[in-house]
Amino acid sequence: MLELNHIRKTFNKGTINEKPALLGVTLKLNPGDFCTVIGGNGAGKSTCLNAIAGVWPVDGGSIIVDGENITGLPEYKRAEFLGRVFQDPMNGTAATMQIDENLALAARRGNRRGLGWGITKQEHEIYHEQLKTLELGLEDRMTQKVGLLSGGQRQALTLLMATLKKPKLLLLDEHTAALDPKTAEKVLRLTDEVVKRDSLTALMVTHNMRDAIRMGNRLIMMNEGRIVYEVSGEEKKHLQVSDLLEKFSDVSHGQFANDRMMLA
Repeated sequence: MLELNHIRKTFNKGTINEKPALLGVTLKLNPGDFCTVIGGNGAGKSTCLNAIAGVWPVDGGSIIVDGENITGLPEYKRAEFLGRVFQDPMNGTAATMQIDENLALAARRGNRRGLGWGITKQEHEIYHEQLKTLELGLEDRMTQKVGLLSGGQRQALTLLMATLKKPKLLLLDEHTAALDPKTAEKVLRLTDEVVKRDSLTALMVTHNMRDAIRMGNRLIMMNEGRIVYEVSGEEKKHLQVSDLLEKFSDVSHGQFANDRMMLA
């Protein structure tokens, strides 16, 4: 479902601020794979997701989704078959629009625009049932402005919007990092349920090693723009935080680049 072939990206090339971010990243995800991505600050995790989403062009390599080479495709066209949940709960939703209006926008992603009713009665009923699955009571507040929701409620809504049209690939960029622990746990549970229910292929960046171990069927570790460790299947199920700490210590030559990673 996803193939990254020797992806390279350098920011501010040719200047004093030149920063290599991705150094030949190669990765293949099969349909239904749920892969977590761990690593310190500057490892290239979010840069990799942004490259897949088309936020910026890559310097070399190819990106293939479901057999189609999308390397030169602009971001807005990739949005037709990619779902994304951002780290900031304020992104991914339109704050001044109602909950049902946000869902209607998500449902029309990739479609041609025309004149007609914004939300039909049938759509309203569908959105009502979809919101019920979040178990947040939002189905009874569908006309409320999204800007009035809490961070956790907005992130759960963004997750629903990102998966409403069953994307070929779901990108989760530290989507619980800005939430309190209790809310983060609920959003992670919803994420796991949605991915399993719809058999989605997902790539989730996280700083939390425990989350990286317990979520999904595959795990990769990045360091300085490269994938330095990969584990899956039964081996991943038996993985411990201490194993990841030891591996990270090895690849970073004993220097932990991110205290949050140790404390997670």
